[in-house]
Amino acid sequence: MPLLLQLLPTATPDQYEVLIVEWAIWARPDQIPPPPPRGVWLVLGGRGAGKTRTGAEWVKGMALGHPPYAEAKTGRIALIGETQGQVRDVMIEGVSGLLSIHTRWERPTWSPSLRQLKWPNGAIAQVFSAEDPESLRGPQFGAAWSDELAKWPNLQECWDMLQFGLRLGDHPRQIVTTTPRPVPLIKRLLVEPNVAVSRAKTADNRFNMAAEFIRTVTQSYGGTRLGRQELDGEIVEESADALWTRAMLEATRERAAPGLARIVVAVDPPASSSQRADRCGLVVAGVDAEGLGHVLEDATLAGARPHEWAQKAVALYRRHEADALVVEVNQGGEMVESVIREVDAGIPVISVKATRGKYLRAEPVAALYAQGRVRHAGAFPELEDEMCAFGPSGLETGRSPDRLDALVWALTHLMLAPKGRPRVRGM
Repeated sequence: MPLLLQLLPTATPDQYEVLIVEWAIWARPDQIPPPPPRGVWLVLGGRGAGKTRTGAEWVKGMALGHPPYAEAKTGRIALIGETQGQVRDVMIEGVSGLLSIHTRWERPTWSPSLRQLKWPNGAIAQVFSAEDPESLRGPQFGAAWSDELAKWPNLQECWDMLQFGLRLGDHPRQIVTTTPRPVPLIKRLLVEPNVAVSRAKTADNRFNMAAEFIRTVTQSYGGTRLGRQELDGEIVEESADALWTRAMLEATRERAAPGLARIVVAVDPPASSSQRADRCGLVVAGVDAEGLGHVLEDATLAGARPHEWAQKAVALYRRHEADALVVEVNQGGEMVESVIREVDAGIPVISVKATRGKYLRAEPVAALYAQGRVRHAGAFPELEDEMCAFGPSGLETGRSPDRLDALVWALTHLMLAPKGRPRVRGM
């Protein structure tokens, strides 16, 4: 790239034009199409991650027959967006749209009244709106670009009509560029064998955006449900029968916790240190003078040996100036306490033992959230994923909710434990 930048000032106007639009020079790996014979290329990305440019370059390559997109031109291409205006303003006339990425001698002619682009070689791209699925009944194509699929009205009907029309050539192909949402079609495409998936975050395209924009949106939305969807391009889900909802957790968000009356580090130890074993749940929480709980950190470890998670727990205790470690001792019993004692013999440890199932233990803590009595000092994506996926039968993955267990132990001790002197063992 530095050599290219040195060449630009000395290039002729034609050479400069070629260098600027030569996508192979500027594209990131996630913007290069997968090899055939995959029928669908699903490009999931955050806002400004370069999805539009990726889709436009794919259509350009198909229309002109440029490898690695195609060996010969694709004569009929469909362009489908949420509305016809969106197709025109973003996919065709936008900054990264089709009219802006060609050299003068390759650029297609845009005929708004006909709703089509026509290239000098005869290839044609026709515009369609997801508002009118019936308009896709009849036309046929060798390729299609579907933009912001997750926002389409009449999503399934429009998608079905498009599939019936993709019947020209030996290997009809399509690209989908979208910021993901947990809609059934997107989730189904993610697991279909004929679909190749690329992912990109907003920050991956930071060199083409204002630094202040990246800083502001990251600071305001990083790690939140909205930020994970709109910036990181993640599908953020919740179970219908989960104890927590995304909306409930978003309502807890605070930039920083106030002064706290008590702070504890909760430890939910794993049964073993195997990489396949459960994680060691490590969550720091506190309570303020008004009795509100504040979650400060999720430092859960995977595949850690006993002395490793014990060292981490002690480090968290010191850094947060906590009052005690709340340690679940169902698995390991006195061994758990002895491991911590080896790291620091003077730390107070509160031993807790589960006598009820995880769901029953979690219900009173979920009630605290529903009452608005718990705050999250920042965003904890992995912990919050567990919270919004945990129902009466546990997690759908079958794994133990280790982060959630640690959270429940911390908030139960701080906010729900019987008043009086806790059982503390000094070490």
